Order: sequence, then C-alpha cells, then structure tokens
Amino acid sequence: MTAGGTHGATAAPVDPPLRAAAEAWLAEDPDPVTRAELRELLDTGATEELADRFAGRLTFGTAGLRGALGAGPNRMNRAVVLRAAAGLAGFLRSAGRSARPVVIGYDARHGSARFARARAEVLAGAGLDALLLPEPLPTPVLAFAVRHLDAAAGVMVTASHNPPGDNGYKVYLGGSDDAGGSGDSDGGAQVAPPADARIEAAIGAVGRLADVPRSVAYTVLDSGVTEAYLDAVAALPATPHRRIRIAYTPLHGVGGALTLAALERAGFDRPDVVAEQFAPDPDFPTVAFPNPEEPGAMDRVLALAARTGADLVIANDPDADRCAVACGGRTLRGDEVGALLADAALSRGVTGTFATTVVSSSLLRAMCAAHGQPYAETLTGFKWIVRAARDLVFGYEEALGYAVAPDLVRDKDGISAALLVAELAATLRAQGRTLLDRLDELACQYGLHATDQLSVRVTDLGLIGAAMARLRAAPPDRLADQPVSRVDDRLPEADVLTLRADGCRVVVRPSGTEPKLKAYLEAVVRVSGGDVTAARSTAATRLAALRTQISAALGL
Repeated sequence: MTAGGTHGATAAPVDPPLRAAAEAWLAEDPDPVTRAELRELLDTGATEELADRFAGRLTFGTAGLRGALGAGPNRMNRAVVLRAAAGLAGFLRSAGRSARPVVIGYDARHGSARFARARAEVLAGAGLDALLLPEPLPTPVLAFAVRHLDAAAGVMVTASHNPPGDNGYKVYLGGSDDAGGSGDSDGGAQVAPPADARIEAAIGAVGRLADVPRSVAYTVLDSGVTEAYLDAVAALPATPHRRIRIAYTPLHGVGGALTLAALERAGFDRPDVVAEQFAPDPDFPTVAFPNPEEPGAMDRVLALAARTGADLVIANDPDADRCAVACGGRTLRGDEVGALLADAALSRGVTGTFATTVVSSSLLRAMCAAHGQPYAETLTGFKWIVRAARDLVFGYEEALGYAVAPDLVRDKDGISAALLVAELAATLRAQGRTLLDRLDELACQYGLHATDQLSVRVTDLGLIGAAMARLRAAPPDRLADQPVSRVDDRLPEADVLTLRADGCRVVVRPSGTEPKLKAYLEAVVRVSGGDVTAARSTAATRLAALRTQISAALGL
C-alpha cells in the first residue's frame, strides 16, 4: 500500500528536478509532520501540488510572510520559520540593532505557538535577547510591546483574518532608524522599505538549517506587558459617558478576554457575548471566513444584539487588530467608523495630522480642512499610514483598521478602537442620539460620502495582472454618466489605478494579503434641505452604476 492509501496503484513520475528539490527539502526539514506530508506527495506522484509548493519561496508582502500551512518553501512551516528567523537575526546585527531585545508574540492559529518558540530559539541562538509573550495575544499587544520595552524589533505570528489553513508573521521595528523608518516616531511600526528588502535578502542568504544555531535561553515574559497595555488603552476614553449595552464577538480569535478586560477597566458594563465564538478556535467553525467584512461573519452577533436590545455591536477579527461596528441593525462601513472616530477627536480639539489611504473615503480630507488640521493620504497599509507624519494623531483604513492612539500602538488596534467607539456611542446615547444620527449630521455638513467595494477572488493570480492591464489600456471614459476628469496611475510606485469624475471616484488595486482584485467605489452627493434619505438613494444608484461599469471593464 502506498502512502496515499491505495492498493496496487502506480504513482505518476515526478519530474527529476522537482523531485530533487523536494528531497533536498526533506533532508533539512526538522518537523516530522511536514516531512511525512511531503513524502506522501512524492510517493503518490502529486506533481501539480509539488510544483506549487516548490514554485518559489514565501516572500515579504504586507510587512511579513503569509501563506498556507504545509511542507515546502512556498508554505508556512517550521523550516520556513527557522530560516526567516535566522535572516531577521542577520539583518538586526548588520543594522546595528542587536543590542536591544526582540519581542515575539503569537495568536491561537494552528502552529502559531510552535512557530513563535522556534523563532525565539533562533534569535536566542544568534545572541539576541529574545522575549516571548506568555500566551496567545492580539497583534496590537505585540505592537505596543515593541515601544513599551524599547525593543529593536517585534515579530507577531499570525495570519490575521485569513482562512484557517493559513499562518504567517509580521515584523515590527523599534525606534532606531538606520533601517528604513523616519525616526523614533516610527518605533513599533510594521517594517517598510528599504528594511523589508534587506530582511528578505538576509533570509535568502541563510545557508543550511543544520548550521543555524538555536538556544532555549530566551525569556518568557509575565503578564506585565499585557497589564500595561490594558492600563494604557483603558485610559483613552476622555468623557464620563459609559452607559451603553454592547453585543460583542471576537470571531474565535484572541481578542475576547482582553477586549472585555479593557472595557471593564474603562468603566463599561460587561458586553453580551456570542458564547460559541468567544474562546479561541483555529478552525473558526461558525464562520465561512473569519473576517468581519465578509458576508455572514457577523450574523450571530447581530442576532444576539436583536435578542438583547443592545445599542452597539462590536466584532474583532481573529488577531483583534480590526474592529467592526453595527448600530440599529446596520453594519457600518470602515469609512463610516473612521469618520466617526476622527470627528470625535476633531470635536474635542485634538491637534495633529489625521491620515488615511488612497482607497478610503475622501470625507476625512473635508473634515480636516474644516477644522484646520493637517491631512495626509498614503498607499494602503498601516506601515504607510503610521509614517504619514511625525505628529500623527489618528489614522484609519477602510478595511476596519484604526490607529486611535498611535503614540501607544503604532499600528491598527481593534481593542482601543472598540473602547472609543463605545465611548462615542454612550455619549450620543446620553443626548438621545445614535452613531447613525451622527453620520447623518456629518452628511449634511460635508456632503454624503458613500462607499462600496467590488472584490473578486481568483485562484489564478495571472488573472489579476491581466485585468489591471485591460483597465489601464482601456479605462472607461465615463463614471456613472459623468465624464472621467482624471486618471492617476501609481505605477511603478504601486499597482493602483484611480479614476475620477464629478461626484464619483474608483480606485482599483490587487490585494496585498489575499488573491483578490479590489475596486473601491465612492459617490459624493450634496444633501439638499437636510434630506439625507434622498441623498443616500442617489448615492446608491451611482454606486450600483459604478459597480456594473468597473466589473465589465475588469472582465472578471
């Protein structure tokens, strides 16, 4: 019987160079599970699967690596983790950063704890002071720890909101700036160019894994960092308003306990929770996709809110760096939550730069102009948002990410955002208003900025490049019956194409973390006579027209 469990079957021949690459990997792989998995693929002649696993190696994307679990260089496994850790250690030494500690965090996904310990062993073996967080924790805690501990770098083992079969890691750099930041204001931010390319090169230069020194002389931290984080975020709400009933879910991720602790420490009543989604579970059994942006992901918490009469609904993604919000039975878009949080900060006199990305709503620009505060617009991703300005006081992206206290967490943070959303909802409730009422007021003041997204998931990444090429070659000359007034192409800086017309905007780009092509749609409508309902109807018609046009232009 073969390893695949068939009797008398003859395995298909594997191309000799591919077999040689797989055998070489087997000789180095320290994990018996992935060795057995790869041996079975060889024995059963799974050529197509083998070719994919050895098509290349995982490379830095959004500040780190992310991919499916499994054997081979194009998957996430212990061998890839060990090699990446050795490369990071080499980079830190060459950049003169080896004197300060490196802090390592991990979530509750399959393999996360093992990968974190393996990384700690390699960093300790390289002579660095490796500090391992004591348990599965949210990504914002790791980002906070880099600043709190004055670390040279931080590593978070997570795949955020990716499917259950994925894992990965993000790299954060401390405040010293010989490797790609702009000074201590960047401390604790996700790695950005040129440091990411230097780390990638250092990983590629790692020799045999057997020659990589490893040591168990790393330190497992106690709860001190977590307690410091909770104290810091619990102090963020600046008003006395706390009376609000909340329905909450962490979507089987690691945010549940800390979000409840932060709310309690800040003086809020304990939320009603979706019990079957509260404990961390790497299989995410109750959702088709563990991302609160995905259709159906928030069904259970919305149903809970309807049963309990909750005023506010909050959900975190699995590593709790994102925050989804619903109110009055309606789930708010990230642009709406971003506008509400920015409005609250501007209204209480916060001064400094407010930043968002090229794919987010243009409403923040108008709000900053009205309040006389600096506004910055960056490429997508928090590695760019937090580098927008030294005096950054708020940043957000439409994909449910908010940096409400960048001096504490130089990244998006779904827990601190949840606290400030709860505070805002409680403040409005005390005035007999809701988040939806405040959105209507902002629409009357600045015009209704309605956004939507067209997202196409593919299995063949070549389709994304072809679609972008088609759109660049023949962009539409009208958007929702308005002539296109401007086309901005960010190549070669970034694969982002923006089309503008009067009252309309479309931004198209490939996703940086998933096999998706995304089109971000915006319609801006003036509100006449306070009739927000009519403005919303007009905006919905324009967005539907934009969706149809861009879908046809992309040809997917």
